[in-house]
Amino acid sequence: MPNRLAAESSPYLQQHADNPVDWYPWGEDALEKARVEDKPILLSIGYSACHWCHVMAHDCFEDEEVAAVMNRLFVNVKVDREERPDLDQIYQAAHQLLAGRGGGWPLTVFLAPDQTPFFAGTYFPKTPRYNLPGFVTLMENVDRTWRERRDEVLAQNAEVRAVLAQQQPEAGGGGPLSDAPLAQAVRDLAQAFDPVWGGFSRAPKFPRPGELFFLLRQAQAGNGQARDMALFTLRKMASGGVVDQLGGGFCRYSVDEQWAIPHFEKMLYDNGPLLHLYADAWALTGDDLFRQTAEGIVGWLLREMRWPEGGFYSALDADSEGHEGRFYVWTPDAVRALLSEAEYAVAAPVYGFDAPPNFENAHWNPVLAKPLDEVAATLGITGSEAASRLASARARLFAARETRVRPGCDDKQLTSWNALMIAGLAHAGRVMQRPEWVAEAHAALDFLRRHLWRGGRLLASYKHGEARLNAYLDDYAFLLDALLETLQAGFRGQDLAWAREIADALLAQFEDPDAGGFFFTSHDHESLLTRPKPGYDNATPSGNGVAAFALQRLGHLLGEPRYLDASARCLRLFYPHLAQQPVAYPTLLATLDEALVPPRVILLRGPADALAGWNAALAPALAARDLLLSLPNGLDLPAALAKPESDRPAAWVCSGSTCQPPVTGLDDLTR
Repeated sequence: MPNRLAAESSPYLQQHADNPVDWYPWGEDALEKARVEDKPILLSIGYSACHWCHVMAHDCFEDEEVAAVMNRLFVNVKVDREERPDLDQIYQAAHQLLAGRGGGWPLTVFLAPDQTPFFAGTYFPKTPRYNLPGFVTLMENVDRTWRERRDEVLAQNAEVRAVLAQQQPEAGGGGPLSDAPLAQAVRDLAQAFDPVWGGFSRAPKFPRPGELFFLLRQAQAGNGQARDMALFTLRKMASGGVVDQLGGGFCRYSVDEQWAIPHFEKMLYDNGPLLHLYADAWALTGDDLFRQTAEGIVGWLLREMRWPEGGFYSALDADSEGHEGRFYVWTPDAVRALLSEAEYAVAAPVYGFDAPPNFENAHWNPVLAKPLDEVAATLGITGSEAASRLASARARLFAARETRVRPGCDDKQLTSWNALMIAGLAHAGRVMQRPEWVAEAHAALDFLRRHLWRGGRLLASYKHGEARLNAYLDDYAFLLDALLETLQAGFRGQDLAWAREIADALLAQFEDPDAGGFFFTSHDHESLLTRPKPGYDNATPSGNGVAAFALQRLGHLLGEPRYLDASARCLRLFYPHLAQQPVAYPTLLATLDEALVPPRVILLRGPADALAGWNAALAPALAARDLLLSLPNGLDLPAALAKPESDRPAAWVCSGSTCQPPVTGLDDLTR
């Protein structure tokens, strides 16, 4: 019989609807049952594309013996971390505290009925292996501790609650802001930089877009070291197997230092920021690899992740047919059977099929193993002939791969993740002069406004015609930033009006006006164990960082002190932490950068056709600190943007509250 999860819309919870476990979704029913029966809560947090979540499900949650112990001893609660990042943040922090190491997914936490965690881990097998205890034995020990050593558990719980409360940032001091954290972050990244394979850690390697964003900003400001580290890392990532060389789009991370073998899940939230990065890298260098990588992300997005009625899906699974990566990997014999001899002669060395297997000692995940011009020289053919053969081979391999059993798709649409992709699409469309990408960004924005904006409030998730869940800080902050990107890529009056509404809601529902900064949950959100105010970047940028950055930019655009002041309060709150460990706060570093030197605002007015040419000419000359709005004649604009109309284009260039005289010649403006 299906359990209570059968009524949930989350694809992850639906994956567990037929478990013999008596699962509850998070909610008052489960919490009340735990209080009435004086039972601990077994909280399991994961997501639909997570490989090790599937492994634990097969090992434990689908097993009748394990489920019987779970049902007898605990109130079992299953949570989709993508729909409930508020709970995930709290209990990942608790895992760090209780286990003394970072967490991950699946996250397994045992809670007292008052939601306080007293034991935490991640993956557990049914029987002992990987130096981990068996789950049944573990559960019996936890139950025994709860019943026989209750006083110790409750004393520890009081300490846990106190420490979690103390982790919230306190109001910062009144010292002056300095650019010292910017220079220190470059030095710290240089110290961690891998000069052979790129990136800033040993295996496993994550793309960490925030750090690359920061370095590219510094590169555009003239820092050669930052430029070299960012571009080298982006090249190595684009040449590895962490990007799908046949179908485009990035997987979550690489398990090795060479970016060759990923955990094969593809997440929407990675690919939006990476699209932004690769567009900027192409603008800096003109390198075809960067252009192709950006185009690959968009190709994958529109082919596999776009809902026909609007918006983008959340993720693709790592597994298909019960095996991780099966959809993506090859054997040389399978490749040879599909290609002509001439095609194989090029594709094998380029994609590494002529090298030893790189996945589980038996399969090949394609990488860019050798440069195409080197392969052409070895074969004695022209570069154009080699490129033609490779394109033909890639098309054949992709077509054959499309006949395989596909990985599962998590088809819910999350506001925050859609916003990250919209921002990437709009930015890349503007920088790379791809108006069709900007049109896709506008269409996705319209989807969010139509389905997830209700009565001046955002909702967090949409699936099967139902919008649900009170939105979080990230939803508002990421959407505000996305609106600023789309306004620059293709100005629409309704987007500016919505940006102001989002900014006002952000201040009203999330800001701490006394201490500064923004809570992750709104003021009327359900009461949880603690109320985080996160400032550092994780896999996605910090909600506080993006809120402060976007509010500051909107404040400069509109001359609105409320937005500027809220941004300044947030930056002041986190500045002591920023100064101590700047590399952990790359989004707030961008806010600091523009607090010290305001962004340059460039307003274009004139006939729409003429402005299009100006936009195309200006795009390569713009840097990260530039905000360009192209405002055709006939728009109803707020006072700060309502420059005089004319039958010829004109530009106003402003920094802070200072504007230069209007410029009427494109060459003069470009200079």
